[in-house]
This record gives sequence, structure tokens and C-alpha cells, in this order.
Amino acid sequence: MEKCITYVGLDVHKNSIDVALADEGRDKEVRYYGTIDGSLDALDKVLRKLVSRGTELRFVYEAGPCGYDIYRHLTRKGFDCIVVAPSLIPKKSGSRIKNDRRDAEMLARLHRAGELTPVYVPRIEDEAMRDLCRARIDAKNAERKARQQLNAFLLRSGFRYSGKTLWSLAHWRWISDIHMTHSAQQITLQEYVDAVRSNTERVDRITEQICLLAAEWRLGPVVEALQALRGVSLVVASTTVAELGDLSRFDNPRHLMAYLGLVPSEHSSGESTQRGGITKTGNGHARRMLVEAAWSYRLPARVSRRLRDRQQNLPQAVWEIAWKAQLRLCARYKRLVTKGKQAQVVITAIARELSAFMWAIAQAVPVAS
Repeated sequence: MEKCITYVGLDVHKNSIDVALADEGRDKEVRYYGTIDGSLDALDKVLRKLVSRGTELRFVYEAGPCGYDIYRHLTRKGFDCIVVAPSLIPKKSGSRIKNDRRDAEMLARLHRAGELTPVYVPRIEDEAMRDLCRARIDAKNAERKARQQLNAFLLRSGFRYSGKTLWSLAHWRWISDIHMTHSAQQITLQEYVDAVRSNTERVDRITEQICLLAAEWRLGPVVEALQALRGVSLVVASTTVAELGDLSRFDNPRHLMAYLGLVPSEHSSGESTQRGGITKTGNGHARRMLVEAAWSYRLPARVSRRLRDRQQNLPQAVWEIAWKAQLRLCARYKRLVTKGKQAQVVITAIARELSAFMWAIAQAVPVAS
């Protein structure tokens, strides 16, 4: 005799979890179980009570700042659990009341109806690399902000650099020769300079660790293979793979493009077809990395010395795909620009196709299970 199924909706917060239950069957009511502490021990107490009822439990909760600890805890115990993106949860039009109880009941009801799409939950080691890559992004943003503050201070003080390249050795020598009229301004200048250098050193440290740890990572071979593509450096490849996981989980390149939010939005009805800008759904970190890499295809196709060095130990199939990507994307960039398309639109189109070549390379590289 098959067990009855109970769908358990969890509205997870930092210090509390609201629990709702929905028994199998369309007409069965959704019951509010109550609010428990946000710890895993409190969740285990609820599990023991629910298991004693003899039903099969299927859990669901929204992705959020609390991460995937609950998912991993439940799956280790053998329970079925999914994590859903808040943006993909259907919402009733006209509903103006929202609270934790209703959210938990809604999750249980929608999970029973099969209306929820689970998100990809990375492995622990994959999430660790993702955290490191995101730490570099944060450090890079802090470095950019510190540089902006230093430049703004120098401009307010009447100092303008006449050279061509900022943050070069010559630029730093120019900054070190500046003498402010007041001691307070000189101290301010030094503090801004120290902030820039501190953040730059932080970026370099994290980049070095990404290089070391990527070689030991189970997805390291994919990271190495993706660097055969023009514009895809170690940082771009590591961040992309860390954010997306194993690219072979996508059935085809179109699914990957849609996941990255690089496909055009559309609002069509009847005979009217209207397409707009890209959807920008999915993973923004990976999308930005692809757009950054796409700028290198504005130049004619060629294999530079640095690119040849990156391709040296890779299979022939990989660098053949990389060369095919260059020939197509460089020509496509030139063709779209000739048609009068805006540069940012062209680069977005190049980034979309670049993701497809990344997918093709990932299929040619074996990954440890």
C-alpha cells in the first residue's frame, strides 16, 4: 500500500520557520502547523512528529539569505526537498495580504499542485568556489569605489593628471609627488591612497587563491578548457562555472541562454509580435562576465601568444571549437555594427552566442562525478 503524501511548506527566516501542511488531494485543506525556531534542531523535532504520522513528506522553501542548509539537512535524512526562486512563484492577482503564515500555506499548496520550479542547488565545494569568486567581485567593486573617491578628492583639490593611463606606474608616481597646502588634506590623500592599494592587494590575493583552488576543483578541467576561448580569462571562466555549475546539466545551449537572461523579452498576441530587451533573469554574475568577455570579439580573429599558451595542453576538439567561435563572433560583431546596431546591443548578442560555445566546450570535457 502506497503512503499518502504530505507537502510541507517552509517560510524560512533568520530566527523562525513557519510550517504549513497540505495533504495529497486537490480538495484537501492546507493546515498551518505553526512557527518554530530557525535552528535545525527545532526542525528535527517537527520532523519526528510528522514522520510518526506515517506519510511521505515533501518539503519546499524559497531561496533566500539563509542558503541551502535546510535543503542539505533534509536530503541527507532522505527527505524530498526543493528550493524555489521567489520570482518564479505564481501569485494571485489582486492579493494585498502577505504574511509568513500565508506564504508557508501558499508554498505547500503550489507544491502539491506541481506549480513550482526548483532551482539548481550547487554542491558544497561548488558553492565554496562561488563564494570565493563573488568575494573577488566585491573586492573589485570596493577597489573601483576607492579609486573614484581618490580621483574625486584630487579633482576637488585642483590636481588633474595629464597622462593617458590611470593607475599606471607613472600615475602613482604623480600622486606620490603631490603636496597639499594643508596637513589635513595631506592625511586625507594618504588615507585614500592606502585604501586603493589595500583593495588592490585584496583583489590580487583572492585571484591567486582562485588560481590555486581551481586546479584542485572537480570542475577545474572545464575552467581550463573554457580559457581556450578568446576573452575568457581564468577569472571569467572560474566565475562562470562557479555560478552555473556543470554546464552539461543544460539540455541545449538555448536553455543556457535563457537561464542567463540573454534572450530577448517578448510580448506577442495574435498577429502582433513585439520583442524587447533581454530578460535579465537568472544569474547576473555570470551574465556580466560573459558580456565582459564578449568585448574582445570586436577585434579581428587571431590567436595571440597568450591564447596559444592557454590552449597548449587542451584537446584538439576544444581549440577547434574556440577557433570556430572566433571566426563566427568576430564576423558577427562586424556585420551587426555595419548594420547600425548599437555597440551594447551587439555585445549582448555576442555574449549570448559565446555562452553556446562555452556549452559546447563543456560537453567535450569529462567532469568528475
